[in-house]
Amino acid sequence: MRTWFLCKVKYQKEDEESGLLKSVTEPYLFDALSFTEAETRVYDELADSIRGEWVITNINKTKFIDVFRYPDADIWYRCKITYTVADGDSGKEKKVTNLMLVTAHDVREAYDRIYESLNNMLVTFRVPEVVETPIVEVFEYQAPDEELNPEIPDNLKPLVDPESGELLSEAQ
Repeated sequence: MRTWFLCKVKYQKEDEESGLLKSVTEPYLFDALSFTEAETRVYDELADSIRGEWVITNINKTKFIDVFRYPDADIWYRCKITYTVADGDSGKEKKVTNLMLVTAHDVREAYDRIYESLNNMLVTFRVPEVVETPIVEVFEYQAPDEELNPEIPDNLKPLVDPESGELLSEAQ
């Protein structure tokens, strides 16, 4: 299960209309294992994109359980999803509420996209609330390259040619 951290960053940004610098605080969402990792990822991800000095003013753990990114939109909407499940022990019905994020151009499209994204759920759900968020960007966790392609030690031979993908024979 992913843990999402909302990190607020304060810096000086040029006003598009007046050209003057103004102080802004923008929220970014990070998938991380801990507060420390979230803070480290903020520095890693934003160091090149924000000019000048900036500071992390706040890091909060959020209750988002899933994020649905559509490439054609960059406005993030928080969607509240509710559904009812039966408690296995008592047999009573229990209402469950989850929060999810989705990108869209407007509230209606966000509503439609969350339904589209959750169409494989086995329970009937409702979307009682869709709200535009001020989140600038969402950074999902990505494993470092060396974990995906570890170096092969000298005492071992690869079974597959890394360039062609062909199976190597034992005679080589």
